[in-house]
Amino acid sequence: MTEDLARAQMAARLGEAQSMRAGHQLARARRLSRRAERAAQQARLALARAL
Repeated sequence: MTEDLARAQMAARLGEAQSMRAGHQLARARRLSRRAERAAQQARLALARAL
């Protein structure tokens, strides 16, 4: 009984950890994407000024 409970709790903690990790990766990817968009916009502006 207690062994099954412990196993269920461990599985739940593992699931929580995996979902948190996925959330962090998603947030990081969004930040990097925004940074890349800004850099591309600045490059376009610099090119437009140079012409």
